[in-house]
Amino acid sequence: MNVTAHPTDSPHKRLFLLNRARPTAGTVARIEELEADWIGPLLARLTERTEPLAARAEWLTCLDELLTHERAGSPAGSYLAEKATREEFTHVVREFALDGLTEAQNFFPAIPRLPLRAQMAVMRVLIDEFGCGNQRQAHSQLYLDLLAELGLPQDLESFLDTTGEGTYQFLNVFYWLTQRAEDIAYFLGALAYLEASIPDAFRVQARACERLGIANGRYYTEHLHIDTFHMREMQLAIKECEAAGGIDPTRLWIGAQLLSELIGGAFEAAVNRAREAV
Repeated sequence: MNVTAHPTDSPHKRLFLLNRARPTAGTVARIEELEADWIGPLLARLTERTEPLAARAEWLTCLDELLTHERAGSPAGSYLAEKATREEFTHVVREFALDGLTEAQNFFPAIPRLPLRAQMAVMRVLIDEFGCGNQRQAHSQLYLDLLAELGLPQDLESFLDTTGEGTYQFLNVFYWLTQRAEDIAYFLGALAYLEASIPDAFRVQARACERLGIANGRYYTEHLHIDTFHMREMQLAIKECEAAGGIDPTRLWIGAQLLSELIGGAFEAAVNRAREAV
């Protein structure tokens, strides 16, 4: 398989490594510099184009409309599900390996920023992500099983120079959302969107695994049902934040749009690169 190489000194790769390093004053200062050049303009653009929302009910309507629109699918998703070769599918799995191998690790810093009842709802999501304490059921272990079947490496370092900038942005945004975003509502909106969108989005990969005879597609099929539960938990977390002191529905919606844009762009770019490389 031809592997697409990416610049070894790319800013988003550096940001990913800094986000996972010991948070010294120097490390955090460098992180904030890199984020200012990226998140600052991106957030400003989304904020400018977003009409203010007055209530949580309006946020729910906006989210439902976005999910309905995305449920129709995309050419990239249709290709991966029904036409991609095993080699092309393997290329996409490689592209998102850093996400699969670190899944939900960057969510934990949000916990102390939430009121207690909201903490409980988010923690129930996190407990599932880590297999309820059973390593064999942990989502990252399921991804390791998939990597092994496809003959891909098992360590993070092997994917640092083959991961695209779009995927790195999707990875890095949760470090900002949980630790440095001005309002935790951005994180709650982003994660609520993610958990609500994955059951439909991962039908693409689940179908590709079925069609290609890939045995370890459980990483995808597990999300088809568990994230329906997670979607409800995230809405509960938002409701509890509102009850505890208020929640900004506009920032919830901006967070959802932010993640939709980043993950959608990363997925389309990954499929296109797979087709070009193979």
